Order: sequence, then structure tokens, then C-alpha cells
Amino acid sequence: MTRRTLLAMALAGPSPLIDTHIHLFADDRKKFPYHPRGTYQPEPEPLEKYAKFAPAAGIAGAVIVHPEPYQDDHTYLEYCFANEPKKDFFRGTCLFDAMRADTPGRIDGLVKKWPGRVRALRIHRVTPTAQTAGPIRERPLDAPEMRATWKALAERGLMAQMHFIPMHARAIGKLAGEFKGVRVVLDHLGRNNQGTEEEWKDVLQLARHKNTVMKFSGLEYSPKGLEARVKQVYESFGPQRIVWGGLGMNEAAFAKAQAELNRLFHFAKEGERELIRGKNALKLYGWA
Repeated sequence: MTRRTLLAMALAGPSPLIDTHIHLFADDRKKFPYHPRGTYQPEPEPLEKYAKFAPAAGIAGAVIVHPEPYQDDHTYLEYCFANEPKKDFFRGTCLFDAMRADTPGRIDGLVKKWPGRVRALRIHRVTPTAQTAGPIRERPLDAPEMRATWKALAERGLMAQMHFIPMHARAIGKLAGEFKGVRVVLDHLGRNNQGTEEEWKDVLQLARHKNTVMKFSGLEYSPKGLEARVKQVYESFGPQRIVWGGLGMNEAAFAKAQAELNRLFHFAKEGERELIRGKNALKLYGWA
């Protein structure tokens, strides 16, 4: 597939393409080292490589989801903001410990330095057991400190991006119901194959909270029954509250992601697919 063909595919529709979920990793680990508490050490996916691919693919903007290997060191995220492929191309999430009292102040420092760019705090709950210390993940959702952090997000107009397994959907629902001013982005279709059918119903019930948004991403977490799951998400959240992430970091992955969206949302009207491809994200992440 040539770049010209790829670009033609990307621009086939009138709507912009926004990727709401990318991870970037520097190839210079001396300048941008992984954190000692990083939970994994991925191969490089540097900005320079992505900056060549994304414009050629017709991607109009992307959200850098600050990844766990860097923990609360946002140096590489800031580097990406400063060296983006075009002005105002990137938005980002941050990763701070929701249990720490100084987290609101640390968020303020990053937001003040990059106004309008940092849009959400990412919170991980992907195992059954909560932790109150260690790597920044698995913090208890019912802790007073967690509620204090959500209150801080509401006061600052920031979102909570939840990376979770279905068993934690009810706890997320309680927070979403209490803090209606916090938009809640639900990563990776709720990792819907990693729970019981009853827990999956709890994920769908999150749609009752009008401040929730489902992200169509992480299809690798849904190896079974994906077609039915996507239809249920569409019927529960509606096309106005679904955003697209994980369009890929190269031409082959991008073409596959395009094909999967068209296949799995074949029942949706073209105007609805335009919302999912990018129009919803333009508003949600402050481009429009």
C-alpha cells in the first residue's frame, strides 16, 4: 500500500480522523529513561516516527496517553508537545497517584505549563486487588483520597480516563454519579471479555451517567463476541458518546483499524461513523 493510497483511504469521508489513544516511547533511554517503578519496558515508538506517519495517514490530531513505563515523569510527553508534527496536533493525559494529597498541585503545574493540552488523569484498575502504594495503578476506587482527586478534577474541568476490568464498573459508576462535572472516558471497550456477563452489564449500565464516554479501542482485549459487544455499546451509549482510539503506528495497522471500524459499525449511518471517527473527539478533547 502506497502513502498516496493510504491518504486517499483516510480522506474518503468528510470527517476528521482523531486517534484518542496512542503511546509514544523515546528511543533515547538515556535522555528519557523509564521510571524505576515502570510496570513494563516496551520497545521504542518515538515521536519522530509517528510524526511522519500520522499526517500522511490523514490523522488530524492524537491524544498521547501517558504510559506506565514513565510513571509520573512527564518529560517525554512534554517533549512531544514541544515537537509535534503541526501546531496543536497533540492532546495528552497525565499519570499521577490518586492517593497522594499533592496530586492536584502537581496536575496544576503540568496544566499551567501546557494550557489546554493535558485533558485527563488516567486511572488503572485492571486487577481484582487494590494497592495503596507502589507503581501508580490499582488504587482503591472507594478510598477518600480517590474521591478527593475526582473533586479536584471536577474543579479543574479535567476528565478521568478509566482503564479497568468490568468488575470495577459499579465503583466507577458511583464516582461518575457523584462527580457529574467529570467526563469519564472508558478505555478499550471496558475490556469486556475480562469479566462475567453480569459485570459486562454493569459496564453497559455506565451509559446511564451522561458524563461517560466509551472508547472504541483495545480490540485485542475482546477476542470473543466482539460484534455483539460493539452493538451493545452502540445501543447503550449512542454514537455521540463513542470515540475511536488505536488507529495504529504504521500503515498496515492503520489500514486494519480502518477496516475494523467499518466492519464493526456497519449498521451505523455514515454520519454516525463520522462522529466516532473524529467529530466527538474534537469536542471532548478541546480541539473544537
